[in-house]
Amino acid sequence: MPGTQDLLLFVFSALLLNITPGPDTLYIVGRSSTQGFKAGANAALGISAGIMVHVTAAALGLSAILAASATAFTVLKVAGAVYLIYIGISLIRSRAVDANTAMDRATLRTIFVQGFWTNVLNPKVALFFLAFLPQFVDAAAPGRAFSFLFLGLVFNLNGTLWNLFVAWSSARIGRGLMANDTVSRWFNRCVGVLFVCLGARLVLAKE
Repeated sequence: MPGTQDLLLFVFSALLLNITPGPDTLYIVGRSSTQGFKAGANAALGISAGIMVHVTAAALGLSAILAASATAFTVLKVAGAVYLIYIGISLIRSRAVDANTAMDRATLRTIFVQGFWTNVLNPKVALFFLAFLPQFVDAAAPGRAFSFLFLGLVFNLNGTLWNLFVAWSSARIGRGLMANDTVSRWFNRCVGVLFVCLGARLVLAKE
């Protein structure tokens, strides 16, 4: 696409970054393993929607404001940490869920929204796109915002496909393991503890 450079290198780099485990992957695995593929897919789509917020912000220059303002960074960081801890505590307190039980729309919508906010409220993701995407945008080309959006869409498409695969594979593996209520309950607790730790780590993170 005009306005971009080293597109093949970008696609290859994006694939490597997408398959690197992080909080998003942890959330998808946790939902898929205990509640099935539909739950994991909704988590993946929520995360994908959150990524597009960061991509749009980078294209419009809003991420630069976040990078330049210590106060804005701190506010978003604390909000993200609190939300991660909230999800972690919710998982720790949750009961075992039968993955074969049909889930209603409200539950799936909640999973989607949690995935969305888990991603949006992470300032590190915003700064990542601010640092990563410009390397593949031609500084001399007009309409650089559209180049940002194009690269972000490519990155997000690859990431969504990978996350859906993670959801599918986790659901298949978890189908047998999570049939036991005790295993399912303790798996949720372990994932919840990891989210609490990630939230605490985010609070301590520096720009």
